[in-house]
Amino acid sequence: MSGIPQADDSNPTPEELQAQVEGTRERLGQTVEALAAKADVKARTQDKATELKDQVREKAAETTTQLKDKAAQVLRIAQDKAPEPALEKAAQAKAQLAEGAAAVTDKIWDTTPQPVREKARRATQTARTNRGPLLAVAAAVVVVVLVRRSRRR
Repeated sequence: MSGIPQADDSNPTPEELQAQVEGTRERLGQTVEALAAKADVKARTQDKATELKDQVREKAAETTTQLKDKAAQVLRIAQDKAPEPALEKAAQAKAQLAEGAAAVTDKIWDTTPQPVREKARRATQTARTNRGPLLAVAAAVVVVVLVRRSRRR
């Protein structure tokens, strides 16, 4: 600078200086928060885990849909190519298996103590209502195992 004092208009007032200081503090606080967020490994890991979990859920849903579609397609092809007598025999065998399974189930149910029956009923209901999360957790475990194995090699 030239050392020549500038006009009074260029000298900031104490209020303007205070506002500048506050603005600088705000920016500094934001910068510190951003740096702290980058340094927070636990939070970043949790965010990444959540992101991966969502990706696994989406992939599991896609794969399940694809497998269902493929199974339905294979079943249609098999039914179209199977001769009528074979389809009738298969239907009879299916009915016999269903009857046998129902009989075995009834026998087991009748001989099972009441507290065990109640626990089994609750476990079945819980599994049915939480099928999606259970599948997502299983898929996540598989992904983790595969990643660990690939890193060992």
